[in-house]
Formats: sequence, structure tokens, C-alpha cells
Amino acid sequence: MTIEVVPQDLVASRFAISPLIETMHAQWVLAGRYRVGAHREWAARWRETYRGLVRQYPVLRAAAVISGNKGADNVDFIAPPPTAVDVPFETELAAMRATPPELAHAEITRVLAERPPAAEWVRDLLLGPDVVELFAEAYAAVWTEILSHDWPRFRAVLQRDVAQRAGRLAAYGWQAALEDLGPQVHWRAGGRIEIGAASAGRVHRLGGKGLLFLPSAFMGEIAAYLDDAWPYALIYPARGTAAPPPAPGGGLAALIGRSRARLLVELAEPATTTQLAALLGQSPGTTSEHLTALRRTGLIVGTRVGRGVLYTRTPLGDALITGYPAA
Repeated sequence: MTIEVVPQDLVASRFAISPLIETMHAQWVLAGRYRVGAHREWAARWRETYRGLVRQYPVLRAAAVISGNKGADNVDFIAPPPTAVDVPFETELAAMRATPPELAHAEITRVLAERPPAAEWVRDLLLGPDVVELFAEAYAAVWTEILSHDWPRFRAVLQRDVAQRAGRLAAYGWQAALEDLGPQVHWRAGGRIEIGAASAGRVHRLGGKGLLFLPSAFMGEIAAYLDDAWPYALIYPARGTAAPPPAPGGGLAALIGRSRARLLVELAEPATTTQLAALLGQSPGTTSEHLTALRRTGLIVGTRVGRGVLYTRTPLGDALITGYPAA
């Protein structure tokens, strides 16, 4: 498919993080519908909990008919587009709960008509009067029982991606922001974003409305939302993964301490104190003390951005990491 942009689209484009959409993506991984990738240990840890939720909320099984399918065979109401950069899960869930039942039924009916015949119990559940509330309760349970426990770490991964990619888009334009989204995404001169085969699908024109960028910790490939029910959006794999950071080499840990070595490994990408604390499971105070020590020795630098400080490695820090590869 091809997306055509005009100069106004650069200013109008925005980035957002959606805990509800990430809950949906996590459910796809736990259900075995998407590759676990770097989340193998995470999925193994939570799979039994998820199976218990499926028994309690059958709509999680029925969701496979109308959600997470290739192409346009998906409903929109169970994961409405985020309205701000970092919306709380409860706010997004309330927006989903506000979906009129007739709208939900219209979306479900459209998707069912395009899919292979569903089991009778699935159709009865999905076209029942309480389908919106059933999805809301099920996703609230997946969030509370599973995803919320690791959300600070996931959120830090997504925040780092947004900070870096939004900065690239603002400073250097479309090509810099798109160049590492994935091998199927290409920027073409003249204002065209090509996703997959350029000849596949029709041309979509943003017309000054901009593009919504949604990084995901669970998706391994690009997903495009290009219909009228959503803002035009790209969901893409976030830089890095939501898996725990790689263990530093034993020699480096012996030299500067395990916590500081892990921080130095993480700072291949810029991050704030709060983000690093979440990624490493430390308190912000402890993380700040380690960052101060690393900065005093010239291994990292901090740059004030707005109200926060972004830390990254210096050439000396890079050389130290290179000299002590992971065992």
C-alpha cells in the first residue's frame, strides 16, 4: 500500500502509547496467535494465568474471530485510538465501554461476513446485547492480572522509542523517522510512504491530517489502520524489546558493579532516570545515584529535554562496553 503525504502532515503527525492496545497485543501473544519472539520467558510465566482468564471470560476465545486477523477483518471498538501521548488504561477502557451496542454489532457483523463461518456459541456471544461490556471486563482482567505487573518496564521501552523517533521526525523529516521501522516500510521521494508491495492496495492520502504512530512492545511487524473509523495510523515494533536487558559481561560488572554495568548497556539508547529505573526494577533514587557515578567518570552524559534529562553513553562508555562483551 502507499500513503501520500503533504508538508502539513509532518506537523500534524503525532505519537502515542496505548495500554489498552498493548493489552490486546499481549492477549494475542498469550493466546499463541502471534510469535512470542523476545517474550518467550514472559509468556511462559503468565500463560497459566491467561488460561484461567479464558475459562472465566470466554469472550477472549471468541475474540480470535474478529480481532488480530491479517488485513481488514477486524473490529475497531475493542481498541479505540488513543487521544493523547500517554493515556491511562482506565481512560481507554472507559472509551471502549462507551461504544454503542449497535455500532459494535455493525462492526462485528461486517467482519463475520468476511470470515469463515464461526461457531454458533461465538456468534451468539459476539452479537449478544452485552458484548461491549464482556470485552471490557475481559481486557480489564488481562490488564489487572497480567500486564499491569510489567507495565512500568513496557512503558519505559515505548517512551524511549517515542522520544527518539518523534525527535527524528521533527528534526530530520519522514525518512529519518521511517528508516528503521521495518524492511517493509520505505520512504520515496515526492512524498510517498510505501508499506509492503507498492502495487498492493489503493493509495491513501493524509491530506494534512497527519499520521498517528503507535509503538508496540509485542507486535513484530507493521500494522496500518487506514479506514475512516480511526485516524490514519501505523503500529510498529518499538526499538529494543520489552524483554529484560542483556546481562553485561562479567568483567565489566566486576569493574564497575552489576547495576552500573546494566545501566551502561541500556544506555545504548537515550533514557531518563524514571525509564531506567523501570527497566531495571530499581527505585529512582538508586538509579540516580548510579547515573551520577557514571556521569562523573565520563561514561555517560545527560542532556536536559523539557523538564527531564536524557542520558546516553559517551564514546568512552561505548569503548568500555566494546572492551567487555557479554559472556
